[in-house]
Amino acid sequence: MHRMNVVFTEHADTWYREAEQKAAQYFALLYDQVITKTYVPTLTEDIQLWKRDHISHHSLLSLFSRGKRQPDSTDYHRYIQWLNYTGKLDGYLDRSVSYMYMRDLGKALDSSDTQIRIQRVVADVKKHLIRSTRTNEGDQPDYISLAGVYRWAQKEGVENATIWVINKLKQVSAHLPKEMNAEHAQRKLIKIIIGVILHVVEEMDANISPAERALRLDEAIRLGYSYGLTYPFIDDLLDSGVLHPAEKEQYSRMIETAILTGTVPEIGEWDGDNKEFIHYVHSELREAFEYIKSYQPPDKLHTFFEQSYVFFHSQDIDRVKDLSNASYTNEELYIPIILKSSSSRLIVRSVMSAPEDESFEQRTFFYGIYNQLADDFADMFDDMRDGAVTPYTYYLKYRGQRSDLINPFELYWAVISHLIHTVYHSNAKTREVVLDRAINGLKRCKQRLGIEKYNEIMEIFASGNPEFNRLIQRMVKKADDVDFFDKLLRDQVVSVLRNNRKEKETFADTVKTVRHQINLQLQIPKYNGIAPIRESLIDAANYSLEGDGKRLRPILTWVMAVNEYGLHPTAIVPLLRSVEYMHTASLIFDDLPSQDNASTRRGRPTLHQVHNSATAELTGLYLIQKAIEEQSSLNEFDATTVLALIKYSSQKAGDMCMGQEMDLHSRGKTLTLEQLNTICFYKTGIAFEASLVMPAILAKVHETEIASLKKFAYHAGIAFQIMDDLLDLEGDHLVLGKPIGQDVENNNSTFVSILGHEGARKEMWEHYCLAMEALQEIPRNIVFLKHLLNYIVNRDR
Repeated sequence: MHRMNVVFTEHADTWYREAEQKAAQYFALLYDQVITKTYVPTLTEDIQLWKRDHISHHSLLSLFSRGKRQPDSTDYHRYIQWLNYTGKLDGYLDRSVSYMYMRDLGKALDSSDTQIRIQRVVADVKKHLIRSTRTNEGDQPDYISLAGVYRWAQKEGVENATIWVINKLKQVSAHLPKEMNAEHAQRKLIKIIIGVILHVVEEMDANISPAERALRLDEAIRLGYSYGLTYPFIDDLLDSGVLHPAEKEQYSRMIETAILTGTVPEIGEWDGDNKEFIHYVHSELREAFEYIKSYQPPDKLHTFFEQSYVFFHSQDIDRVKDLSNASYTNEELYIPIILKSSSSRLIVRSVMSAPEDESFEQRTFFYGIYNQLADDFADMFDDMRDGAVTPYTYYLKYRGQRSDLINPFELYWAVISHLIHTVYHSNAKTREVVLDRAINGLKRCKQRLGIEKYNEIMEIFASGNPEFNRLIQRMVKKADDVDFFDKLLRDQVVSVLRNNRKEKETFADTVKTVRHQINLQLQIPKYNGIAPIRESLIDAANYSLEGDGKRLRPILTWVMAVNEYGLHPTAIVPLLRSVEYMHTASLIFDDLPSQDNASTRRGRPTLHQVHNSATAELTGLYLIQKAIEEQSSLNEFDATTVLALIKYSSQKAGDMCMGQEMDLHSRGKTLTLEQLNTICFYKTGIAFEASLVMPAILAKVHETEIASLKKFAYHAGIAFQIMDDLLDLEGDHLVLGKPIGQDVENNNSTFVSILGHEGARKEMWEHYCLAMEALQEIPRNIVFLKHLLNYIVNRDR
């Protein structure tokens, strides 16, 4: 390893100098086009050709179609339906997929093989979109939902990698400090993972076996996450204000050392508020780095480190620029972004150990700055606010003082001209896609900034070519059919992640608030003159009720009754008590020496440990009777409805006893999965079902909706039990509030003992998906239940 360290360190300057020389040559070519304005007549002719297909000419068909107005693209399902209705979906997907092949896969569009592949992808995506919009109207796209992603994983045989990456993304989001944008980080990671998967799929032979395909996709998911992690944990972290200057310097040197030596150094001393976060980041990056490195064949390792160093060093040079420095040259502004924008994409193929492809590398090198300049244009006001140096922020600040500065907006169009005519050899399809993208970017900018601000910006950046700018602005104003599916996906992902965060916060707040209200209502009062023997029984019941219970069941009942069915909170208090009394009674019986023989429950000694088994049994019976008493006091509902509820509740209590009896008789026996599911439903699922169905009975909900609620409860209950089994194996007893390893000690058949650790997780996610699909059948959007399911499969207690 020491020898390798020396080689990499000695070559670092050479790596960067050679890349810098190539970037300088490219910049000189672009600079010449900007100075001589040679790109203007060329692109003017291109746009004149291009606009024939993008300026609307009213026809009978278009007049007929006006009855169905174009919806906003944020209304995802209606927008896709509108594209299909108007016959625009094929073109929309064709340019979108073509762009992805150019940008992400480095392909040339003049290849017949590439065109065949593009059309195949377009057909597959179209079929999926049409089916999805018919079955999930009004909901988020299924491929953005966890259930949709897991269903894809099952189809491809990559469930383990998908479960792994879902957990990793959750951890990244949870660890990011508030100064960093969690949605932005997750979106980038997801985008890079998808990009690596696309690369891997594109490299696969059509005759590849399902097993080999699954193996490569599994690796792609893990590689995509491992490489993508560099964006939030290196690029974004160093750009943010989380680390102070000394920390940034220490962290940058650590990253550079890892690239030059092939080994992530120990973190060393790290003081301050960021210590815990940095230790997590260091651990994750080291794991990711080792995974990528282990995947590289020995003969490819050098290329990986070379491209990584060029990427990181160009970022580092760009990052330390100071906007108050008025003396940066054009070369200092542009060469690092040429290098970082191209090397970031070249690394993807290096990470995958894909076969060398000189034409790919050439196209990718020239293409990178096109995206970078477009992104910098879109972000210029945020960058200006943060004091970041980009070609746009620097030009905005110093254009009046520095006549030598290149206008980045002009350079952007010079890049486009160079791509169309030099890199892609004047290919008509390339011209179509690249100009679509450029005009779409300006349209989105205009919409985001507003007309006045947009025109102000154009006055600054486009004043050097007034006639050419007028042509561009006419296209921005009038051209149709220039939007892209990846932008729609980006907006959808950001929206879904943002909404999920807000909904999760609301879910947590609701749980906390309602749990507190329920806790205030649970204690059984002791009236004056009460018999001492009864007083001791009430004390025993209250002891069990005081524990640190999650109160999931009564919380669920409250949410359904109040938020979904509009019942008055005070009217259902007796129902809430009854649900928790019944649940607590079941726990008292479960913990008895004759059953599970548990020593702690809810973080405290179990009731039979504090008193004795007889007292615990009597207390359980007492709580069951109190539950029935509470239900019979639902005075604000008609008697027939209350009787129906009591009858249902009594039946479910009996079913739970049957479930516990089945569980006891199964001790020491090897159960089938079907038997375990049955026991699990009777022990756990029924309690979830009752929490949902009892408020539905009071609200006189239609039977079809109750049937869907029961289906949801069945699968949610089994998912809950599987997670319990997993926590019994790997949980923290201090967090759980009860001992771990009880199932093994009691010789119980569990989902883990039957299916194994990985198999149990797959089974849990299968029931998660089935529960989510049951929610789709309910004619109301019950957000709380969605997040309850997410809590069930992600909880640590």
